[in-house]
Amino acid sequence: MIDYCHRQSAHCESGVAAGLLNHQGIRVSEAMAFGMGGGLFFGYFPFIRINRLPLVTYRAAAGQLLRQLGRIPGLTMESRRFRSVARAMAELDTLLADSIPVGLQTGVYWLPYFPRALRFHFNAHNLVVYGKDGDDYLISDPVFPDPVRCPAQDLARARFASGPLAPRGKMYYLADVPKHFDPVPCLRQGIAMVCRMMLSSPFPLIGIRGIRFMADRLERWPGRLGRERADLHLGHVVRMQEEIGTGGAGFRFMYASFLQESAGRLEAPLLDECARSLVRAGDVWRQFAVMAARICKGRPRSADTYPAMAELVRSCAGIEKEVYARLRNWLEETA
Repeated sequence: MIDYCHRQSAHCESGVAAGLLNHQGIRVSEAMAFGMGGGLFFGYFPFIRINRLPLVTYRAAAGQLLRQLGRIPGLTMESRRFRSVARAMAELDTLLADSIPVGLQTGVYWLPYFPRALRFHFNAHNLVVYGKDGDDYLISDPVFPDPVRCPAQDLARARFASGPLAPRGKMYYLADVPKHFDPVPCLRQGIAMVCRMMLSSPFPLIGIRGIRFMADRLERWPGRLGRERADLHLGHVVRMQEEIGTGGAGFRFMYASFLQESAGRLEAPLLDECARSLVRAGDVWRQFAVMAARICKGRPRSADTYPAMAELVRSCAGIEKEVYARLRNWLEETA
């Protein structure tokens, strides 16, 4: 068993990243790992289907955060995928025997320690394996308050779950870390990445343009799809926002925490002001989710309409655009 400190986190990928970095002596919070990895994002992709409904994402693509953190100077993150289940499990055992905690990408549905009601087919769930006891692996799963156990057969099945984002046995670990870690360049790079994706993407379904595109689509759903199908689409948007990871508002709150921490490290009060504005955007995303939930449950109030929800989403776009524009200007002025 490795002396690994388990911490419950808001989101699996940023929680695993922070846990692995802290284990190697790089003291960062989950919010700092999320921000340095450029984790904030928005994308609406009607041509990519999840359960026959458009993909909506409020964070960077699965694995992007870890890849970005792996570019920290002096840090080496080894990552492997496998074709053989037996070899994948043997490699895991070898690393554990060398006292190396290992991050895994898994399918949630096959992890038996998840309550049955919470299991669904999502193949980009990250966790850390830090030991083995008999046939059980000892796991630090960031979304649980305490460490958990998982039988080897179930963990193998979760590592080789089929379907979208199939993990193919993916595992990763820190092979080397810098002796002296300077967070300042990483903070600036993480902010620059988010500003670029949210403000400057040429693709109209990404960033601020993507938020506004979804608002326009949402407003027309009842007329185009019929009320029953519109409510189905709306419920999917809210489920992606509030139940997958930390959702739209939660990611905004986490990034605001990153900006607050960065304001102190960089002696930049403007970042603290931007953090407060982003919290306000998160509050509006939550208002949208609550209104949408009432509609989907058949308990709408008189003011709960599709045009009203679209205006809330557009309001989020306006607040966030101002935040990223101020951050981009600050980066240019302090370069």
